[in-house]
Amino acid sequence: MSTTHHTTWQLGDRTVNRLGYGAMQLAGPGVFGPPKDPEAARAVLRAAVEGGVDHIDTSDFYGPHITNRLIREALHPYPANLSIVTKIGARRDAGGNWLPAFSKEELTAAVHDNLRNLGLDSLDVVNLRAMFDVHGPAEGSLEAPLAVLAGLREQGLVRHIGLSNVTAAQVQEARRMVPIACVQNQYNLVHRGDDALIDALAAEGIAYVPFFPLGGFSPLQSDTLSAVAARLDTTPMAVAIAWLLQRSPNILVIPGTSSVTHLRQNLAAAALVLPADAVAELDRIAAMS
Repeated sequence: MSTTHHTTWQLGDRTVNRLGYGAMQLAGPGVFGPPKDPEAARAVLRAAVEGGVDHIDTSDFYGPHITNRLIREALHPYPANLSIVTKIGARRDAGGNWLPAFSKEELTAAVHDNLRNLGLDSLDVVNLRAMFDVHGPAEGSLEAPLAVLAGLREQGLVRHIGLSNVTAAQVQEARRMVPIACVQNQYNLVHRGDDALIDALAAEGIAYVPFFPLGGFSPLQSDTLSAVAARLDTTPMAVAIAWLLQRSPNILVIPGTSSVTHLRQNLAAAALVLPADAVAELDRIAAMS
């Protein structure tokens, strides 16, 4: 792990700042329904772009539909340099449960829903989220859904294809079929199962986008992380983001928040360079978990 880091990386055919924004938290509790304060959500989106964010991660199953509509209301017409990355492959039922949506009809409808709700003619990047197991990556062929997505790309509705919640074998299968712009999986100080995959993707110039940098729905509880943050006079979230940025140059980080104050703290983490002794301490967290 380097003590310095590149500030940009390739995402499809664009060069983006490595610190982006994840819009998941803009929906209501459990990523379901509207937020309590829609105008505050739109303010966070505007502040993100004003703060230099040029890629936003979203999905039409956040809400559902809520997050994409907020993005359109806040930012449309979009800045020319803004990449919006969305996901398909899942749906929500009336109770907010996450269910697979892998049929040709469901995937096609999902792309059109994203286009309509975001106000776009073509989606910059669409990640196919594997749903063989709702809770994490599980083996299973992606050939059929990827063929659907490749067809939508040929129609011009999708510019680049990515993957989410996938195994290394699924990445290899997908790359034999279509160019892959990015891989999005859970990865952080504790969940480091993708170490080898990250390095392999970096060698190929492919972005890796970790979600849940602080554990997501089950937040990381780490005395070591808290102690390092206190010593550096910053927040645990900033340290977790900085660690990811230093882990590998192809990592794009998309921390989410519904607070402008927290957003600005997260954006400041892009300038935080962790000293080698702090990195060594943080690396031991995974070994102890």
